[in-house]
Amino acid sequence: MKTFKPASSFKSKRQTVVTIGTFDGVHLGHRKIIYRLNEVAKSKKLDSALLTFFPHPRMVLQQKQDLKLINTIDERINLLSQTGLDHLVIEPFTKTFSRLKAQEYVKQYLVDYLNAAVVIVGYDHRFGRNRTANIEDLKRFAKTYNFEVEEISKQDIDDVAISSTKIRSAITEGQIHLANTYLSKPFVLTGKVVKGKQLGKSLGYPTANLQVKEDYKIIPKEGVYVVSAYIDSALHYGMMNIGHNPTIANNNRKSVETYFFDFSGNLYDKTIQIQLLKRLRNERKFDSLEALKSAMQKDEKYSKDFIKTLR
Repeated sequence: MKTFKPASSFKSKRQTVVTIGTFDGVHLGHRKIIYRLNEVAKSKKLDSALLTFFPHPRMVLQQKQDLKLINTIDERINLLSQTGLDHLVIEPFTKTFSRLKAQEYVKQYLVDYLNAAVVIVGYDHRFGRNRTANIEDLKRFAKTYNFEVEEISKQDIDDVAISSTKIRSAITEGQIHLANTYLSKPFVLTGKVVKGKQLGKSLGYPTANLQVKEDYKIIPKEGVYVVSAYIDSALHYGMMNIGHNPTIANNNRKSVETYFFDFSGNLYDKTIQIQLLKRLRNERKFDSLEALKSAMQKDEKYSKDFIKTLR
């Protein structure tokens, strides 16, 4: 997959079959649409192209709304690269872009930049200034500019919308198994390992303190999770605590800390991607450090027993 940003930098020797959307999560519903996109492109001997936008339009147009996304833009690019797409086109979403009239957008982006022969979108697709144009307008423009429009069914589009909403809700509520089922793969947190207060080390559980720099990235409900990560190409399992460490800390800052069972190297300043596999329990305040350590030992045993079921 080739990635282009902005759309004006796109280059292809062949015409394209294009779909358009945010594709946050790249979940099962999204994959169904991309499968159809690739299928049409292959049958017509054209290239498949997905046009997406970043930042998310609501981040720009509704700044007071605290929107959280399933993926960072880098995570989304990585997931889309695994779907068989020929091209990913990322257009920076700005207020100026949002003011483009519908016909200007179609002519400039779909026709001039992407050289679209077929555009595949949902029955409820809206575009142009104030999102006033709909799929009937797109079909009218298609006749003017000589491209086809394929309409994704109401059922398929509703499935995508429901899945995105359910995934965000599941992550927020700590229902990682449900979220992973919709995503068809584990939810991930990506960040740089930074120095923390090294409180876990004093308990015999040295942790990697993950700094997720993107403030729009959704963080799961506080608690303890079974996780895995590839470190220097090797798979390692561990347990993660998301929260405020109420037993040993007195602050409002939420941390994401992971203890890897079989890793002893230096992770500081490394960027790692951690997969959340299962939620064990809520974070809680214990009466003593001994009680906390005992709970962590139980968490470790439960985690290792769970990991055995994955192999």
